[in-house]
Order: sequence, then C-alpha cells, then structure tokens
Amino acid sequence: MTAADVLVESLIEWGVDVAFGLPGDGINGIMESLRTHRERIRFVQVRHEETAAFMACGYAKFTGKLGVCLATSGPGGIHLLNGLYDAKMDGQPVLAITGLQFHDLVGTYTQQDVALDKLFMDVAVFNERVMGPTHVENLVDLACRTALAYRSVAHLAFPVDFQEMEVKDRQRSKRNVPHHTSHAEAEGSMMADAAELDRAAEILNSSKKIAILVGRGAARATAQVEQVAAKLSAPIVKALLGKDVVPDDSPYTTGGIGLLGTAPSQEVMEDCDALLMIGTSFPYIEFLPKPQSVRGIQIELDPKKVGLRFPVEVGLVGDSRRVLRELLPRLEEQQDLGFLHQAQAAMKDWREKMEKQASRKDKPMKPQVVAHELGKLLRSDAIVSCDSGTITSWWARHIPVKRGQMHSVSGNLASMACALPYCLAAQIAYPDRQCIAFVGDGGFSMLMADFATAVKYQLPIKVVVIKNGVLGQIKWEQMVFLGNPEYGVELQPIDFAAIARACGGIGFTVEDPEDCGRQIEEFLNCSGPALLEAVVDPFEPPMPGKVTADQVLKFAESLIRGEPNRKKIALTAISDKVRELV
Repeated sequence: MTAADVLVESLIEWGVDVAFGLPGDGINGIMESLRTHRERIRFVQVRHEETAAFMACGYAKFTGKLGVCLATSGPGGIHLLNGLYDAKMDGQPVLAITGLQFHDLVGTYTQQDVALDKLFMDVAVFNERVMGPTHVENLVDLACRTALAYRSVAHLAFPVDFQEMEVKDRQRSKRNVPHHTSHAEAEGSMMADAAELDRAAEILNSSKKIAILVGRGAARATAQVEQVAAKLSAPIVKALLGKDVVPDDSPYTTGGIGLLGTAPSQEVMEDCDALLMIGTSFPYIEFLPKPQSVRGIQIELDPKKVGLRFPVEVGLVGDSRRVLRELLPRLEEQQDLGFLHQAQAAMKDWREKMEKQASRKDKPMKPQVVAHELGKLLRSDAIVSCDSGTITSWWARHIPVKRGQMHSVSGNLASMACALPYCLAAQIAYPDRQCIAFVGDGGFSMLMADFATAVKYQLPIKVVVIKNGVLGQIKWEQMVFLGNPEYGVELQPIDFAAIARACGGIGFTVEDPEDCGRQIEEFLNCSGPALLEAVVDPFEPPMPGKVTADQVLKFAESLIRGEPNRKKIALTAISDKVRELV
C-alpha cells in the first residue's frame, strides 16, 4: 500500500465519495490511487482549480458534508485559494489536498517550489505538510475531523515522492502506533445554559415589536423559526445566506436586508424594540437597529461571533434548531399583532411594486423580467446558485424561495464566478434535482470553460446568463456611493449561447420580454446541460430598498461630473420613478 492509498482510503472511511480537481505531475501518486479506487470515490476533473475549490465549498453548503478539492504543486495549489476563502468565510467544511515538490528539494528553488503550507496559513484552521508515508493516516484523520468540527478549511501539502512510497512499519517512530486514531464523531449538543434561556425569554416576552433576523446558521431550523415567529408575532428578516431559511410566501417574512433587501425589512429594523438574531453575523451594521433603544438576543454556534455586530444582552451558544426547541416553551403568545400586521401590509405593497418592475414589456428587456419568469417556473426541489454583482439583486428580490428549495451565493467573500461551480457540485450531489446557476456576464466569463465540465459528465445543469455588457455592481457603486462617473467597467460582448454550443451543450438567446417566459420554459425542459443568454438593459440600476438622500446626491454628482451614459441613465431613472408614482 502506498502513502497515497492511505490518503484515499482514509478519505473513503470519512465518508468522502467525490473529489474535485485538476491532475498535475505534483499529485501523480494521488491520481493513481484515485484511479485504482474509482469504484469507491469519484474524481471530477475541472478546467480550473478555482472551480474545484468553489465546487468543494458548494458541495459542503448543499449537503452539509465535507467537500474535497485537489490540486498540483505550485500554481495549481495557488489557484485554489479564492474558493477556499469562500469556504472559510461562509463556514463550510472543505479539505484541500495539494502536491509539493520532492521532499529533499523543498526550499532549493526547484521548479514550482511554492511552500503551499505556508501560503495557506491564513485560510486553513488545520494546515500541515506530510512528513513521510506513516504520517498520512494521522494527518488525514485530524484534517477531516478539524474541517467538520470547526466548519472551515483544512489543508494537506503532500510531497510528490512520498505519495508513491510503500508504507512499512519499520518507517514508524516508536510512538506512532498504527491506527491509533479513530473516526468517531462528537457533534455535541452545544446546548445553551438554562438560566440564559430564561433571560432571553424574559426579554422577548416583555417586548412588543420583535424582529427576527436569520442567516445561514438557521438553515436546518425552518420549522422552529416559523414557530417562534408565530408565537411572538414577529416578522422574519433574512440575511442573504438565510434566503432559503423560510419560503418567501411565509406570512412572517419581509424578505432580505441591506442594499439587496426590501423596504419593509428596513422598516422592521428601524421600528423594532427587540432583535432576535438566529445563526447570522450579517456584516452591514448600518442596516441593523440602533442599539440604544433595542434589546438583543443572539443564537450562534460559534461563541466568538456572539455580540460581534450588535451589543446583545444574551448570547445563546448552540445549534439554532436545538436552542429554539428549548426556547419555545419559555415564550408567551404575543397578544399585540400590530407590528406584524404593519410589516405584512408593507410587504404586500412591496410585492406589488416588484411585480410591476418584473412585468414590464419595454425594450431593452429589464433584468427583473428574466428573474421573475425564471422564479415562477422553478420546481420546488430546485437548487439555485447565484453569482455576485447586480445579478445578486435580481436573485434576492425577484426569485422567490419555494418551500423545499435551496439557494446560495458567495456570502461574506462575495466572490464573482462562484455560481457555475456551486451548480455543478449541486448536480453531482443531487442528480435528480433541478440545479440552476443564475449568473452575470462578468462573473460567468471568469470560469465559463467549466460549462464543458457539465457536458463532460452530462450534468443537466441550467445556466441563466444576464448579459448587460458591464460590471454593473462596480458601475453603480462608482456612481451612487462615490459620485464618480463609471470607468473601466464596460465588457467586450461574448456570444454565450454560442460558447455553450461550442462546448457541446444547448444555447438559447432571449431579448424580447414578450417571449421571455416561453423561452425560459423551453430552456428548463430541455435535456442535458443548457445555457440561456438573456440580453438586458445595461442602464437598469439595482436600487436599495430605501434610497438615502446622500445616495441621490452622489448619483446626481456622477452625472454632472461627466458620466458618459448620463442621458440614458437619467432617462431610465426618471421613467422608473414615474412608474412608481403612477
């Protein structure tokens, strides 16, 4: 048995059944072991190592299991970093395995001599270099255990010459007894203290206008979140990573928060007298309530994140579902329904406003139209992966979550190019579910070669590309936040439908809003991997739920200072405002 065999068989014992990566001479020994174990563990080849890392992160997000990615020494390992930071910052268990040069040439300026264990020091909670064949079993067990326990990234750097070495007992040090590690998992109850639960209940029971803010950590607690909302008559506001915690047709939710959120959610935050945060460390403090007049309780698995964004009085450390189960019997029925009814009325008006935006038939087609039509046609088992940019606004507001669906995005890293890899990983994890990537032309073009990966493995993913020919989020930030004319954001057009066909998939193009729904339905119903290129208005701004006076001033300033498209942008903005008024 080689050292690489020990690695692969240890992964199999930890329940790993798929690894994403790109072969290279720095991992030849590992690749050979994966070949000989291919009936028990699947290797999925990608076109770029960044895709592999994003896929490992997406796989972890959608399954809760350990995601594994693999890259060769030097540049291959370097390419993993962006996707690994995505996993770190969104709290996902991922193991990265990289090659390393011959162990006795490390540090001698040999080819691809990059000390990847040093490079990965910041991104990984466990990060070690394999020191010999008898070192592998110990390290793999600890790496997998640490990634799963701490919901973060582990990394092993494996010198290429060690990979092919036979494992012999005489190589062991006297303290390295064979098989002294185990695969026992101790999830732990992480149950909040009873006295703290009583304190939290006292605060909530004495409050009249309670807001609930949920994030990714509440993903497995849908039923409990809705039960608490019903008991407290509390609106549920959703951070971006908490989009699928409760469905958007729930009578309790006011949708998202922040720049991509809704006006009703912002009003709930401004008017509440108590805030219950569940599984979230939402980073944009300016959208949270003013702490002087609002009492706070936070449920959080990671103790160091309690009180990180808001000065809560009570921190309940533990799994959201378990903590809520303990908290629920302590809560009293809220008799005053005024705050909830106010939020529900505001949400009714907001939905009508979004419906008007998404039902427009003028040309160029509005991006909201595409998102809206797609949302209507998605199955209840759909897994939707969104990219970062203006695309995120249309996903957040115009693709409602149905009960049973999963949605995700690169949350705290907010990286472009994540959606296609997430979608590929989702389809591998759930072959029978509908898997959608909702992407912008800027983000998709970064890793679009991996559409060929879907064709290679006949993954029936569906990719919707919103094509506006511009890095839209950057453009509007330049204008609305800085008051600067747009610069360096225009994109050279690409025929994405032709790219899909060139890769061996199916390509569609839609430009007419009158035909959008029909074309999306045809696109979703075709077999195999397919891409829909939706050509939309580049001057449609992704406006905040509530526009501030400062944002209006900055926007006007950017037009005055020489915004090159000021006439078209001003015309769009004015016509949008007129539509709101009428």
